[in-house]
Amino acid sequence: MSTFERYLTVWVGLCIVAGVALGHVMPGVFHAIGDAEIAKVNLPVAILIWLMVIPMLLKIDFASLRHVGRHWRGIGVTLFINWAVKPFSMAALGWLFIGYLFRPYLPADQIDSYIAGLIILAAAPCTAMVFVWSNLTRGEPHFTLSQVALNDSIMVVAFAPVVGLLLGLSAITVPWGTLVLSVVLYIVIPVIIAQVLRRALLVSGGQKALDQLLAKLGPVSLVALLATLVLLFGFQGEQILAQPAVIGLLAVPILIQVYFNSGLAYVLNRVAGEQHCVAGPSALIGASNFFELAVAAAISLFGFSSGAALATVVGVLIEVPVMLTVVWIVNRSQGWYERGARRNAALRPAAHDA
Repeated sequence: MSTFERYLTVWVGLCIVAGVALGHVMPGVFHAIGDAEIAKVNLPVAILIWLMVIPMLLKIDFASLRHVGRHWRGIGVTLFINWAVKPFSMAALGWLFIGYLFRPYLPADQIDSYIAGLIILAAAPCTAMVFVWSNLTRGEPHFTLSQVALNDSIMVVAFAPVVGLLLGLSAITVPWGTLVLSVVLYIVIPVIIAQVLRRALLVSGGQKALDQLLAKLGPVSLVALLATLVLLFGFQGEQILAQPAVIGLLAVPILIQVYFNSGLAYVLNRVAGEQHCVAGPSALIGASNFFELAVAAAISLFGFSSGAALATVVGVLIEVPVMLTVVWIVNRSQGWYERGARRNAALRPAAHDA
């Protein structure tokens, strides 16, 4: 992790302050940017999202899906958490905390939008920072790569239906056209561009050429993320200043779901007898979010100044420090994990023979 990446939370905080300040100083500029849209998709934000996502997708080799069977238990656990647990647990936490417990302290007209933002955030598994978290836990690289590639493949077809289902259960009108367009714009097209460019680089210059381009694009991706945050908070500034506790309240269900899902994935891998180098990245992939897509989808569906956009931005704000604590827990508990995993792996054949 570079120094710039290590202090990402600091830069996010500074961009929040800058966005709020600039939104008050230059409201006309931000409104003009917000009006530059087609089919409810903001074009400046779309460009920034592509700059964020494409460098990350360049790292993904979808051919690595052939390695999926090597760690099928870890793959199964992670897919179960990502697609059968996390979106639904976040929806439940959103309804409980935002829709019920915190309702008296939040703007009444934004309650449904906040819940929608939390659902969108949880429905997109992380595809980029996972490589950083996996490296910090000494994770098995082939497992991490194949899991991310598999998640991306599933997300292309599953993100919109899952979000649509849960937003429908939340009694929120689902703008299916915009939702599908968001998936095409922020997943399908960037995946195609990234894979075509990746193949061209590997053919012309090999892995060295790809690595050189990734080194150049890495900072561009983070700068685009930070620029997006400045725009977001430029539109959210008045609401934040009027309701400073909103961010803290929105953070509560996000924090709970991160620790719940990472802990569940970690324990299930231990019960399955999977290696620690697989369980670590499995827990981290199961807990983290593809917040670039979530922010883009929330903006496309509900607008810059919506509660949904703010909820996804809160996810960005706390992602790095929270995931670093999960990394610390995974590393510190390795001895405990391996003792249980060895015992469970030894019992499995015996149970089968019985």
